[in-house]
Amino acid sequence: MPRSTRYLIEQAEQLADAFEAYEPSDGDRGEPAVLALRRAAYRRALAERDLVEAVRHAREASVSWALIGEQLGTSGEAARQRFAGLVESTSQA
Repeated sequence: MPRSTRYLIEQAEQLADAFEAYEPSDGDRGEPAVLALRRAAYRRALAERDLVEAVRHAREASVSWALIGEQLGTSGEAARQRFAGLVESTSQA
């Protein structure tokens, strides 16, 4: 099941907070493959957050959903369905 953009943004915020508060201990060495997965998931969450922010800025600049969708490789309607609720909620915050 694909994760929602909202979920990924929340994950990015939680991971960023955890990384900032992290104090390493002697037993914190992890498997390189697991650490690579964690880093990749974190970067993906950050990218999703950046994408929502870019869409929000585009909409504030009166860019159409059709053009946003085109730039994202999808239809305007698909872009609107994916981002409209997130853009509205972040711009009203």
